[in-house]
Amino acid sequence: MSRVCAVSGKKPLSGNRRSHSLRATRRKWNVNLQKVHMIVDGKPKTVRVSARAMRTLKGKKAAA
Repeated sequence: MSRVCAVSGKKPLSGNRRSHSLRATRRKWNVNLQKVHMIVDGKPKTVRVSARAMRTLKGKKAAA
């Protein structure tokens, strides 16, 4: 299963891990995915959503 947010489409980022001597080795920052029960197309589903997208949706729900 890929690490992609179902709402925002966020994917893992890559970059360099830097040691004290500044040697560079590749590393990955994964998305903070959580399983959430949502209604999609009128049916309840379990989807993997990033924590940031959940906060955004929660704010939009309160404002509406």
